[in-house]
Amino acid sequence: MKIQGKMFIWLSVFILAMAIVYGVWSKEPVGTTALFLAFGLSIMIGYYLAFTAKRVDAMAQDDKEADVADEAGEVGFFAPHSWQPLSLAVGGALAFLGVAMGWWILYFSAPLILVGLFGWVFEFYRGENQNQ
Repeated sequence: MKIQGKMFIWLSVFILAMAIVYGVWSKEPVGTTALFLAFGLSIMIGYYLAFTAKRVDAMAQDDKEADVADEAGEVGFFAPHSWQPLSLAVGGALAFLGVAMGWWILYFSAPLILVGLFGWVFEFYRGENQNQ
């Protein structure tokens, strides 16, 4: 996190310089204010990252000898196959078609959306994927 803090602090110095140059050169208050606000936001992020980096362990990006795989962790669990997104897609398509063509189509899309949503949320609580 040390390198990110330094990057944001240097970015804030650059934005401050550009805000001063832009303000003097253009005399336009809205863009100058936006640049000074961008400076404030980037200095807050940089200070937070630099402040936090002192209190946490060094990460892989702080080590010049680190490999890309040193910081890699578990990405997550993804379902091997599921029919629920198809139900949600068809229900959503019908819902948007209902907005364009007629609100009565929502009576057909709402059950499809609900079946897809509940099926997707609870697909690992029943069936062959129950113990995953």
